[in-house]
Amino acid sequence: MSKILVIDDEPDILALVKNALQKDGHLVTTAESPEKVELSSLNRFNLLLLDVMMPDIDGFAYCQRVRNLVDCPILFLTAKTMEADVMYGLGLGADDYIKKPFGIGELRARVNAHLRRETREKRNVLAVSGLEFNLAAKEVSVNEQRLPFTKIEYGICEFLAKNRGQVFTKEQIYDAVCGYDAEGDSFTIAVHIKNIRAKLAVYKLAPISTVWGIGYKWD
Repeated sequence: MSKILVIDDEPDILALVKNALQKDGHLVTTAESPEKVELSSLNRFNLLLLDVMMPDIDGFAYCQRVRNLVDCPILFLTAKTMEADVMYGLGLGADDYIKKPFGIGELRARVNAHLRRETREKRNVLAVSGLEFNLAAKEVSVNEQRLPFTKIEYGICEFLAKNRGQVFTKEQIYDAVCGYDAEGDSFTIAVHIKNIRAKLAVYKLAPISTVWGIGYKWD
C-alpha cells in the first residue's frame, strides 16, 4: 500500500482519482488547494499528483516549491499538452504528466509504474533528514560525502531512521543494534549518540532528539 497525495481544484476529479487508486489498495489523501497541505506532511507520501491549472498556486509553482522537500515521484494532471508546457514541467522536477481527460486504466497504470520503479530504486537506499543511507553497503552520506561512522554508530542511525518518530530506550536500541546476546552495556549508547551528533553537527544536522526520562528518537 502506498500513500498518495492528489491536489486538484475540481472535487469531481478528486473523487474520481481517489476511487480509482483506492482500488489498487493505495491510501489516497486529497486537497482542493496546495495551501491546504502542510509542507511538513509531504514526506509521508510515496507519490504526488498535481493539477497544473489551479487558482491559488498552479501545479508548476507548487512543484518548484516542494521538489527539494520530497524525493517521491511528482506527476502532473494537465490539459496543457503543448511540448513547451510539458518540457517546462519536467524541467521543474516532475517525473511524468497525465493528459486530461484521462482514462482510469491509464491513470492507474502510470501511477503504479512509478511506484514500482520507486520501490526498486529505493530498496537499498533510505533518504531521510538530509542523509542518504546505503543499506547494502552500510554507509551514510551527506551531499555524496560519506560520514565516518563506526559500525555501531551506523547501526544506531539506521535503526532510529527506519523507525522515525518512535521513542526507544537505550536498552531497546542496544538490543536492536548489538543483539540480545551481545556482551556490553546499554549505557554506551549515550556515548555513541554523542559521537553521532558531533559528526552530524559538521553539516548542521541534528535528527536525533533526547526524550528525557525515556530515550531517543529520530525526528
